[in-house]
Amino acid sequence: MLSSSTVRAVLSKPFMPPVFFFSGVGYDTLTLTRIDRLQDNLLLLIYLLLLGVLIVLTGRLGIEPVPEREQLTALSPFARWVLRVRPYYPMAVQFLLGGLFSAYTIFYSRSATLTSTAIFFALLVVLLVGNEFLRDRLSSLRLLVSLYALVCFAFFTFFLPVMTGLMNAAIFLVGAGLSAAVTFRVVQLIYHNNPDRSKREAVGVTAPAFALIGLLVGFYFLNWIPPVPLSLKFGGIYHEVKKAGDRFELSFEKEWYQVWKRSDDTFPANEPIYCFTAVFAPVDLNTTVYHHWYFRPNDGKPFTHADRIPIKINGGREGGYRAYTFKQRLDPGDWRVDVETEDGRIVGRVSVRVEEQGGVQPSLRTVLY
Repeated sequence: MLSSSTVRAVLSKPFMPPVFFFSGVGYDTLTLTRIDRLQDNLLLLIYLLLLGVLIVLTGRLGIEPVPEREQLTALSPFARWVLRVRPYYPMAVQFLLGGLFSAYTIFYSRSATLTSTAIFFALLVVLLVGNEFLRDRLSSLRLLVSLYALVCFAFFTFFLPVMTGLMNAAIFLVGAGLSAAVTFRVVQLIYHNNPDRSKREAVGVTAPAFALIGLLVGFYFLNWIPPVPLSLKFGGIYHEVKKAGDRFELSFEKEWYQVWKRSDDTFPANEPIYCFTAVFAPVDLNTTVYHHWYFRPNDGKPFTHADRIPIKINGGREGGYRAYTFKQRLDPGDWRVDVETEDGRIVGRVSVRVEEQGGVQPSLRTVLY
């Protein structure tokens, strides 16, 4: 049996923090399967509640060493325990923030694309990694309250659409308002009847958090926040799309050695072209997405609007709601189809190069989805 000194020696090794970090993220990646799963969201709510309690305790009690024994005897056992564990508050806060940032990074990564929506996702990644180096600064109330505002904001942005079945600017603003209200309540609990804290200090702690929420609201209207809880599960360009029972037959060009290929990346200009996508949405969330077709004749020019076709989707299917749009023929050049929400945020993107081709009949293969 290993002794406690041996365990401490192993845990103190410099490679152990990265091991714990990647193990935690890997575990979350495997277990956080759906953004609308009730137990996962309840766990995140518990994390938010515990984090709020720890921030209040940090603000009211600080993280100084345990008082003398004589000072503790007059307190209840629970109060004595709360005081004794004060030096461990930053460690517990770091753990809870790490769990939240890890879950958010996973959920938002499924909705982010290599467009402007990647900006907020990149911020979450930076905070997930940076949290590993913040323990010594997690006694700063200004930092703690600002981080709490951010984790509340990131949670309500996807939780309210999951719970209400609605996804629009009004629901988003309600979530931002709830984030501000919860943050304000935490600050109230810190400074209420607290002779060691001043109202001026309370304003100094609250203002950065509210400014951060305001900045993130701006991110939303700039389309810099991924369209959670929607995500593109599958998408591609095809020669033909046919319904076969409860699945779709998707036909595309494929040579025998192209084992990785699932759709067309080049397409003849004189044939009908299909764009097939599967968009995941939570149970009870029914909304409209768009296939927004763009075209550019050559690499030296920007993409221009060609067509925007609405598709009503119903949530709940694990593999995503399946739908397609098609065109009779396209001009040669680069084409792309952005799968967009009603407010223009990009859920996913499918690209294809259309070329003039001779009379050679392509070799088609079929995949089922």
